[in-house]
Amino acid sequence: MALSSSSFCFSSVASGPRNSVRFYSQRSAKASGLSCHPPTMVARLNVRGKALPGDGVPETKESSLVVCFGEMLIDFVPTISGVSLAEAPAFKKAPGGAPANVAVGIARLGGSSAFIGKVGEDEFGYMLADILKENNVNNDGMRFDPGARTALAFVTLRRDGEREFMFYRNPSADMLLQVVELDFDLIRKAKIFHYGSISLITEPCKSAHIAAAKAAKDAGVVLSYDPNLRLPLWPSAESAREGILSIWDTADIIKISEEEISFLTEGGDPYNDAVVRKLFHPNLKLLLVTEGPDGCRYYTKEFSGRVGGFKVDAVDTTGAGDAFVAGILSQLAVDLSLLQKEDLLRDALKFANACGALTVMERGAIPALPTRGAVLNAMLQSVT
Repeated sequence: MALSSSSFCFSSVASGPRNSVRFYSQRSAKASGLSCHPPTMVARLNVRGKALPGDGVPETKESSLVVCFGEMLIDFVPTISGVSLAEAPAFKKAPGGAPANVAVGIARLGGSSAFIGKVGEDEFGYMLADILKENNVNNDGMRFDPGARTALAFVTLRRDGEREFMFYRNPSADMLLQVVELDFDLIRKAKIFHYGSISLITEPCKSAHIAAAKAAKDAGVVLSYDPNLRLPLWPSAESAREGILSIWDTADIIKISEEEISFLTEGGDPYNDAVVRKLFHPNLKLLLVTEGPDGCRYYTKEFSGRVGGFKVDAVDTTGAGDAFVAGILSQLAVDLSLLQKEDLLRDALKFANACGALTVMERGAIPALPTRGAVLNAMLQSVT
């Protein structure tokens, strides 16, 4: 595209058959002992989702399936806050990877999701497959590579507010997914197909990404794109910008951060609507800009605006953007007409903002993703 000028614990998988899947009890809802709410509360908040017991919302399954494509890995996060990676005395392992985070986030919210990607044929890889099953995510599209390890990432939020990353991918299994390994039937069943840009960095995964997105598009599936910029993984800043924008015009929904706006527009002001609108391509249905605790902005062809966020004490911001994406996609998968109804879209984005806020209150990405009950409770508390 050319721009115009200007503490959750998971059990070890060291024992038992490697192809076995173990189920664990669901984690409790944060911020509340409640897991569901009476119909009047759901109606007042006006958010959609698969039915929870007693919430009065019609149940949907495959008709609202969100398939997430890309990387799944192990995040290692410091056991204390506000330190650099070098200063961290110890690390806690947590399952992560942006597309996988979104898949789990949607399932935690009561939605239907699946993950397509590749991990190593190693203990971490099998553990991640189990984590998906534990969270009711379809992992039929997951593949295991006997010759490459599951990716690892060390991530921290320093005292100065900057995130620091260190990746171990040389190559990791997620980079080696091939077109012939794709589950095209699963892709075509989706209501929404979600992906990032990390899967575009190297072959053969790049070709698999493009083939999967084309199959989804041809089947009438809505394409959702979160670039999730990680500069250390790209050969150069220019290759990152070119790679991210190479598939920009095919997406129906795009979520970006303020930093990514500046990067993609080569220094443009992310708070200037004219700058943001440069990224709005003709076929785009919804452009979302996340602003951390300040909430988000939304842009469609017909309307635009801002939805305020939730103020919380942040412990670890890993996965907050993915939780936001899970929140909004879980709503859109049930009712795509939200894209044309500003008042209902704003309600859905408030829900998504609450998802992101609750996630930063715990360490790690997947371990911190909230249940639908916790999100509705947080929203209720914000208006009472």
